[in-house]
Order: sequence, then structure tokens, then C-alpha cells
Amino acid sequence: MAQHGKKFVDAARRFDRQRLYRPAEGLELVRSLAYAKFDESVELAVRLGVDPRRADQVVRGTVSLPAGTGKDVRVAVFAAGDAATQAREAGADVVGADDLVNRIQNEGFLDFDIAIATPDLMGQVGRLGRVLGPRGLMPNPKTGTVTTDVGRAVTEFKGGRVEYRADTRSRGVVQVPIGKASFTKEQLLENFRAVIDELNRAKPAAAKGRYMKSIAVSSTMGPGVKIDTNRLRVTEEELAAAAAG
Repeated sequence: MAQHGKKFVDAARRFDRQRLYRPAEGLELVRSLAYAKFDESVELAVRLGVDPRRADQVVRGTVSLPAGTGKDVRVAVFAAGDAATQAREAGADVVGADDLVNRIQNEGFLDFDIAIATPDLMGQVGRLGRVLGPRGLMPNPKTGTVTTDVGRAVTEFKGGRVEYRADTRSRGVVQVPIGKASFTKEQLLENFRAVIDELNRAKPAAAKGRYMKSIAVSSTMGPGVKIDTNRLRVTEEELAAAAAG
């Protein structure tokens, strides 16, 4: 059984952990419970009614967060020629072709959060499957990280585009960062709504029964707050109220 520190226990005692909250209430609670000295990330966890081990029930893709992630995302791009130039101009942190493949393979270089590749270089990048795959860094067309328009991809990922995937190990849980504890409630609500809308759009036709089984939000160090799956719709009125404080 996990052992929690005094600050976590104190935070957990400040609210009803069994109650199901509306998104606005839950996110405001998460912000108030963040106690670390650093700016904690806020994460959304959704348990989906799918079996991601089955090809027809895979839930995977990307979503652009309107308010960004609050994180400085380091992007590596496998590209050559004009595509490499576009990547650098768009702000990619690392750009290379065979040299970047060799650096990762031989030196263990992994100082990046997102990897993007042009289709013509996927033959070389494929050699890194055992290194990048387990870390969720392998470029994939389904997530927009294998593309000829690398400049646009770099800009989007730098600006708040994030990947999501139903985890096979946890039987269908999707975990997505939706901002920082320092974000306003309005910003967190906007990002929350964007992710929920995207997951609904990505619902597999083969998924049967209840799709969103449970939802929780939490900060990096704080306890999880349960969200009512029957009251997920974030209205424009709620966003306006959040913006007004």
C-alpha cells in the first residue's frame, strides 16, 4: 500500500474523496490542493470502456489544448534538406537524420519530449523502436508525428498539442496533462473540454456499453478528485463564470 506524506494526507482530508464533482468544481479544488513548492502539473485521467489490446478498440491521437500545457516542450525532428530547415525555423530543439539516429542509438540521447519524422526517414528511425517505443516517443502517423509538414507539427506541439493513448497495461486509461496549478480555472476548463471532446470524437465503433467509465483530475503531488461522468459538458456560461473569477 502506498505511503503518503503529511501534506498529501492533509490535502486529502480537505474534501470528500468519494463525491463526484462537476468539472469546474473539481478543477478549482485541484488548484487549491496543490501544495508543492514548484508549479505542479494538472493531469486528467479517463478510464474508457475499451480493450486497447484489440486493434478495433485502440484509442490514440493528438489534441490541441487551447490554453497550452504550461510546459516547455522539447521537440526532436528526424528530417533532412528543406524539411530540416523548416523544423529549425519552427523552433525544433534537435534536428538531424542519420546523425540523430546514431546519437540516440549509440549515446543514449533522449533529451526530448516529442519526436517527429518525415516519412522518408522512418526506415532509419525504425531501428530505434526498442528505445523510443517503450517511452512513447516513436513517431507515428496516427499522432501526426510522421508528416511532410514538420514545420507545422513543431509549431503545434510547441504550442500545446499533446498525444493521448489508452494504455494497454491499465486496460484503457488515458492520461493527459491539461495545464499547471498556476493556470486560471478558465484555462483548465478550456483544456479539459478540448480533451473530453476529442476522446468522444475518437470513440471506436467497436466500443460497447459505457464509454467513459470514470474520470479524475489531480495535480502532480496532490490527491485525485473524481469527476461526474454524467455532468461533463462545460458550458460557455461556466467558462465565463470561471473567467470572471
